[in-house]
Amino acid sequence: MSVTGLCQICEAAEATHDCDRCGALVCDEHWNRQSGFCVECAAELGVGEGGSTPDGPGAEDITPPDTEDETHRF
Repeated sequence: MSVTGLCQICEAAEATHDCDRCGALVCDEHWNRQSGFCVECAAELGVGEGGSTPDGPGAEDITPPDTEDETHRF
């Protein structure tokens, strides 16, 4: 895909990437190379600097059920 136009975040620099998540056209300053997302999507998902990419939809915030009372024991 050819990327042309201004960054959709800063609206000042030339866009050189498109976000794999939201499709925004962004400049190098607003591109998270590690995730392939714009900095806004990367921050929303907690990826990039020290984070990791989720494995699937909703995987970024999965908490196992509380099983301390052993009600789920088989």
